[in-house]
Amino acid sequence: MSAAEYEADSAGEFDPTENLGLDAPAGVEPPPSFHPDLTAAAGITAGPDTLVTLDIDGTLLGHDGTLSVAVRDAVAALRASGTHVVLATGRGTPAVLPVARELGLTHGWAVCSNGAVTIRLDADLEDGYEFVDVVTFDPAPAVSLLLAEAPDVLVAVEDLGRGFKVNRPFPVGELGDPVEVVTLEELLAAPVARVTLRAPGRSSQEFVDLVGRAGMRGVTYAVGWTAWLDITPDGVSKASALERIRERVGVESSRTLAAGDGQNDREMLGWAALGVAMGNADDGTIACADAVTGRIEHDGVVAVLRSVLG
Repeated sequence: MSAAEYEADSAGEFDPTENLGLDAPAGVEPPPSFHPDLTAAAGITAGPDTLVTLDIDGTLLGHDGTLSVAVRDAVAALRASGTHVVLATGRGTPAVLPVARELGLTHGWAVCSNGAVTIRLDADLEDGYEFVDVVTFDPAPAVSLLLAEAPDVLVAVEDLGRGFKVNRPFPVGELGDPVEVVTLEELLAAPVARVTLRAPGRSSQEFVDLVGRAGMRGVTYAVGWTAWLDITPDGVSKASALERIRERVGVESSRTLAAGDGQNDREMLGWAALGVAMGNADDGTIACADAVTGRIEHDGVVAVLRSVLG
């Protein structure tokens, strides 16, 4: 997972009149600082009747892509308690698996591609996982609209379980391997779970303005801190995928906790009975949470995980 893909962090049906900024809505009070009493008050305790879902980049992994010992140990303790620990990320499947392995999550569930792909982790399977839910869409209409406004935009589609196909090379290190350069026609020929668009040389706000002029409809988007846009099927989010997992594992809605830092975590934070934003989240994302914990560089998620353990 590249730094740029990590930055792809906003989710919702695209509307050019919508406020896409990072600020909290006017008049919305910020949530309180996280305290273990909040978890206790919500009745969320470790065990097989609890589901804890965690964003990866900026929540578990630092900006340098490293996982601290404290985070690893806290996740291990939750696993040992029987708690359902679910990763929920914008990453594609190949970029999720190494993190799951590092955390010891060899069995369970993971939400990939901002909710378009759900996998079941099982170390006994040949690949260590299987696809359970894959939601696809026709990428051609949205991509064609954007390219009409900006023909220089780079386009990538997720080649499910393998990597990416691109119309032209992305900046070095921005897409996980493998990457295959193909024609635009081939790129848009079949339904996909996710499209990534990149506009090097433009700011995030310039890209937001560009997307607004293109007038895309009927898709779910993710605008990053750089000029990076993820497009997934309409109505798909981490929250929509997590709800299906919750039903599968038989956990009550009141026994769910989520932690995240990005704009694509907003629905997830609202979906959980207790949603906790990282201190490094933007104000708009923090406003969607029930509490805000410390920053990623201070292992803010560890206090949240330990509170579940009691």
